Amino acid sequence: MSRTLEIDFVSDIACPWCAVGLSSLQRALERLGDTVDARITLHPFELNPDMSPQGERIVDYLGRKYGRTPEQIAETQATIRERGAREGFAFGERNWVYNTFDAHRLLHWARIEGKQLPLKLALLRAYHGEGKDTSDPDVLIDAARSVGLDVAEARTVLESGAYADEVRAEEREFQQLGIQSVPAIIFDRKYLVSGGQPSEAFEEAIRKIIGGNA
Repeated sequence: MSRTLEIDFVSDIACPWCAVGLSSLQRALERLGDTVDARITLHPFELNPDMSPQGERIVDYLGRKYGRTPEQIAETQATIRERGAREGFAFGERNWVYNTFDAHRLLHWARIEGKQLPLKLALLRAYHGEGKDTSDPDVLIDAARSVGLDVAEARTVLESGAYADEVRAEEREFQQLGIQSVPAIIFDRKYLVSGGQPSEAFEEAIRKIIGGNA
């Protein structure tokens, strides 16, 4: 009999380690098979909420925010690409960072429509795999279309500013719970695993949780 497992995945589309972490989690759940009935809910977190509409070059953004040199940034990106490949996520060439608030609004609506996880995966591929601007409404609508969401409704959500208050409320909620970096994965609202962990680490953590040994 499957053990129901509630999984709250707090992340940002702009976060490469979130792409790695979600792929790792999915691989772990695949290996666990029927022993777990996983119910994943995605929650918003903005790494760069004040990002301008036109975005910013990665080297400028990371250099300013973390004091990294272009060489250090390139080295980190190579590490992330390697980790992604190991977990089944293909990183492409990406030179810009974009605002993700509208994407989070669309993901909130997709949760209501029952297609939140497929849309999240599509947006991560668009951002990190194809280097697309996920603040661009056309890119967001294409992603919605690709997972079977209603294009007209998606456009209405984006043009109306719908779910902005809900997204900000969720962001505050998880910040108040102490989440300051992502990905943050919370199992059964009790057990926190942070970072883009390998799939083996997620599998081990889940086995302990469902076995009552966490």
